[in-house]
Amino acid sequence: MKYIDIDTLKSIDTAAFRAVRPFPWINPQGFLTDEGLAELTSNMPDISLFESTFGYVRKNNQAKHRRYTLEYDDGLDISPAWEAFIAELRSPEYRQFVNEMMGTKQISLRMHWHYAPTGCDVSPHCDSQVKLGSHIFYMNTRDEWDSAWGGQTVILDDQGRFPSDSAPAFDDFDQEWVAETMDNHSVIFGRRGNSWHGVRTINAPEGAMRKIFILVYEDARPLKLLRKRMKRLLTGKSTDIEAERLRKNWV
Repeated sequence: MKYIDIDTLKSIDTAAFRAVRPFPWINPQGFLTDEGLAELTSNMPDISLFESTFGYVRKNNQAKHRRYTLEYDDGLDISPAWEAFIAELRSPEYRQFVNEMMGTKQISLRMHWHYAPTGCDVSPHCDSQVKLGSHIFYMNTRDEWDSAWGGQTVILDDQGRFPSDSAPAFDDFDQEWVAETMDNHSVIFGRRGNSWHGVRTINAPEGAMRKIFILVYEDARPLKLLRKRMKRLLTGKSTDIEAERLRKNWV
């Protein structure tokens, strides 16, 4: 079985993607095959594997990002369907696609799942400078989720007014675009200094969970990582970027 629809992947215009303002983003439908999507949604990781991040206090006085999170690592107890899908994400075809979308060849991939029940949200934020972008796969089916309950990623435009280390509210932005999340939609975006995005508060029945799988593109250039570690050393912060990244689960 194939999980990535290669025709959809090849149909995406990478140059047009990079030209999108206020920052590169696209909301394609059909990136997964119908059969592959059905197999993945039927075999989502069990909630018992997840860590709660409800008590995590974010930097810059930004509101908490409340959810359950599961970081992928080789050897994780997940279904063969997910292992096969992840193998495709590590394939030369997908990596070439990512390189062209992000405009660089030195990228490392990180993957995790997020589950979010009613009352959860993701406050407006810009991602860490280590990140080059993300691919968010929405894993809810229509028999378990209603789009009226929320859970959509909101792309935000501040016209360059807010520093990335500030904490604006959704209503502070000049313009927004709400991504489609149902029926095999996903979102790909590239991080820029003003790549503001978030998720408004979910209003769903008890027991329902917004489920996503996120593929994170991280900058693997040695000089980039060295500069970040040196900056942290000079400011007295931890230089263990990997450990801090896993602890905070940046998205």
